[in-house]
Amino acid sequence: MHTRHPHLLEVSLKSLRPTQLTVGLAEVEQKRLSWKNLNAESRHNYLENHCFPGVQGPKGHYYIVDHHHLGLSLIEENIKTVKLIVLKDLSALNIDEFWVVMDHNQWAHPYNAKGKRCGFDAIPKKITELVDDPYRSLAGEVRQAGGFPKDQQPFSEFLWADFFRRRVPVKMIKNQPSQAMAEALQLSHSQEAAHLPGWSGQIAGA
Repeated sequence: MHTRHPHLLEVSLKSLRPTQLTVGLAEVEQKRLSWKNLNAESRHNYLENHCFPGVQGPKGHYYIVDHHHLGLSLIEENIKTVKLIVLKDLSALNIDEFWVVMDHNQWAHPYNAKGKRCGFDAIPKKITELVDDPYRSLAGEVRQAGGFPKDQQPFSEFLWADFFRRRVPVKMIKNQPSQAMAEALQLSHSQEAAHLPGWSGQIAGA
C-alpha cells in the first residue's frame, strides 16, 4: 500500500468510496467511544496523524483501501473532512479495468457478510452503506486481546474473520459473546490458524 510519491489531500469524508462490503459494527462503536473520550486538542492531533490511504479511480472518485471502520465511526461523529494519501492515480481507466487493477494489488475485498465473494458492482458507493459482519468484529476483539498482531497484509483481519466464521457459531456471538470470544482466542493460537497472517501460536514439534 505504498508509493514513492504519495499525494496528501484534504477531502470530504463522505465522498470517499469503500473497497469492501462489510465492517464489524462493534469495532466501529469502539472507535466512536474512543473518539468521545478525546478532548478537542487530542481530536485535532488524531486527525492530523491519521491519513486515509486511497486510490483515485474513474471520474475522479477516491477509493480508500484501509481505515473503513475509522471512516464510518468519524462520519457518525459528524467529522466532515480527513486527510487522504493518494497511492495511485487510476482515473484514466474504465470501471472494469479499475477493479481488475485494484484486485491485483489487493486493494479490494469484494466479500459479503457470509464470506462469499461477490462482483465488484456489489461494493457500495458510500462508507455509510457498509453492512455488519459480526465475525469481523470478533476478529478485531481477538486481535486487541492479543490473539494475533496487526499485520500489514491488506484485509488480513477478514482472513481471521472467515477462519472464525467456520468454527464459532453466529448464535454464540450474539447470545454468549464472552464464550465466543474465549473460543476464538483459543482458536487463534491453535495449529488450525497456523496459515493466517500474524499467527503467534506454537508449531507442534518445534
